[in-house]
Amino acid sequence: MKTAVVILNWNTEDFLRKFLPPLIRSVEKVEGAEVIVADNDSSDDSLAVMKEVFPQIRTLEFDRNHGFTGGYNKAFKALQETDRPEYFVLINSDIEVTDNWLEPLVEWMDNHPECGACAPKLHSFQEREKFEYAGAAGGYIDRYGYPFCRGRVLKRLETDHGQYDSPADVMWATGACLLVRSEVYRALNGLDDRFFAHMEEIDLCWRMQLEGWKVTVVPQSLVYHVGGGTLPASSPFKLFLNFRNNLLMLDNNLAKTFALEELAKGLRADKAAAKACRRAQWRVFLRKCLDGMSAMVYALTFNFANFKAVYKAHKEYSTLTRKPETAEIEQYLQKHGGKTTVNGIWTKWIILQSILRGENIFRHIKEDDFYKI
Repeated sequence: MKTAVVILNWNTEDFLRKFLPPLIRSVEKVEGAEVIVADNDSSDDSLAVMKEVFPQIRTLEFDRNHGFTGGYNKAFKALQETDRPEYFVLINSDIEVTDNWLEPLVEWMDNHPECGACAPKLHSFQEREKFEYAGAAGGYIDRYGYPFCRGRVLKRLETDHGQYDSPADVMWATGACLLVRSEVYRALNGLDDRFFAHMEEIDLCWRMQLEGWKVTVVPQSLVYHVGGGTLPASSPFKLFLNFRNNLLMLDNNLAKTFALEELAKGLRADKAAAKACRRAQWRVFLRKCLDGMSAMVYALTFNFANFKAVYKAHKEYSTLTRKPETAEIEQYLQKHGGKTTVNGIWTKWIILQSILRGENIFRHIKEDDFYKI
């Protein structure tokens, strides 16, 4: 097997019935590709659907819900032991594929050995010409770690007029449909299990870049995403995951990124590492202050469930954090300094700019305003 296309399913039998048939047909046309469904201990009739409606599709059954991160890590480990695919595809059960979505992604990876992961354009299933929230045409982050996309800023979505129809290297690509080079996935130990779900793909893509790999959106591939198939946007648990995981993501990657920047300014590796760790701690502190402001807004608007979600996120982050040490960052610089770049971090604060610019925000996201690292 060359390409393993893996749906991680949890209680989405209706999506399997609706979207699995076109996915199977599209993948059958690609040599060396296979669809696999990994089930995270669903309590609905998902497994019965797989056995009765799709008996030809291999199904991996897990003993409990390991989350998005743990589920995919288990699935890919199992497939690596049995099939050793060159590429893994993470694809949500609520994705509607087009006929030829997979070929451009595989071709891109075959022809670009420096690319660690690539993804299609993501359109809304409900509003077909608009980009979809979860990834649009590829993602960036701002100076405080808030994610946004080409085609999506906060809840504002662009209509696709072909403005992003050239392949582009980005900060991150959506985990709703992401093709990853298996050797890179293994080298990075896969997704960070602490995340459980949400923002894990941003963290993975950032870690890829720090190891010298590129992340690319290939717009010749297009899929449609329903969104909220497992957790609705209004879920306090989803809010908790986003706030907690954003801080974990900054811990994983910010100090190394700052260290590359400081080294490029001419500092010695030891001094660059020490300064980078101080900068990272300060930036995380500022981000926590911004989170606190969000929590206060929730409290003042009597949305106490969301207030508690932010509080719980910060409390649990403090127990899970693995803050990098200066020696670790210096060792990283000795290995990667001067050879690795990080693409897609905006120098501004996306929330403030969105308030100031309104519908014109997309015109003000310019290449010159990104960090050159």
